Amino acid sequence: MEPVNVAIIYYSSTGTIHTLAQAAAEGAEKAGALVRLRKVAETAPPEAVSARPEWARHLADTADVAEAGHDDLEWADAVLFGTPTRFGNPAGQLRAFIDTTGPLWFQGKLADKVYSAFTASNTAHGGQESTLLALANTFHHWGGIIVPPGYTDPIQFQSGNPYGTSHVAGDGPPGEVALQAARYQARRVVDTAASLKAGRAA
Repeated sequence: MEPVNVAIIYYSSTGTIHTLAQAAAEGAEKAGALVRLRKVAETAPPEAVSARPEWARHLADTADVAEAGHDDLEWADAVLFGTPTRFGNPAGQLRAFIDTTGPLWFQGKLADKVYSAFTASNTAHGGQESTLLALANTFHHWGGIIVPPGYTDPIQFQSGNPYGTSHVAGDGPPGEVALQAARYQARRVVDTAASLKAGRAA
């Protein structure tokens, strides 16, 4: 059987979500998937970015990461979305990309794919779960198959979020628990997508 195609599409302002996205890519590749790591376009005004040196630095450091396009969604058997939480919701940059996908949805090209998501907030309980649940609303509309990590691996009892990998950015960069959780979540997504792909082929 052909390998599973996984698109990891994320928005990161200062690097936390980028780090989790890289860990998810590692997990998906280790599970045998073909992976496209894609960032969404930065839509914040230059003055907002330049006002925070870490934001401007991360934008420069990831200039070589390809931007997400509709072709990445069409290509993928499974998609993991990563976003910081903004007042309990996905970041506007990721929403702006998602809001362009109407033509794909209308043609049924987003249905029957596996979807999952991960996030980070600056503070504990800073809207992580509601952000992931908000993204699930979109997956429902697309007719997607939502695959959360749940409590299906020992790492989940350390990370503690069954909806998706999450991290408190105010505590510093993602540590080994969050990175392992992201790798595991991606492996679970790949395994589920592979089962579905094999079943359809049969």
